[in-house]
Amino acid sequence: MDEDILEPVEIKIDGTLDLHTFSPGEIKELVPDYLAECRKIGIMQVRIVHGKGKGILRKSVHAILSRSNIVKDFFLAGHDAGHWGATIVRLK
Repeated sequence: MDEDILEPVEIKIDGTLDLHTFSPGEIKELVPDYLAECRKIGIMQVRIVHGKGKGILRKSVHAILSRSNIVKDFFLAGHDAGHWGATIVRLK
């Protein structure tokens, strides 16, 4: 087996996507794919955990969401769901 080829990682589709274990370059495909899978199985509200930090990852996630044709709207989570370290996404 070639060590340069990475095996796909299976992510549990449960309505929460924690981006802490992914590199920033992976989210461009990961976020839209995850949202599409959620929608396919009937999960119409998703929580994306991007962390608080400097807000760079949050801005990237929000840019991806604003371009998606399956996103109804999105907003920062409440205090009980991660506050400004997470974004709630409602799907069409």
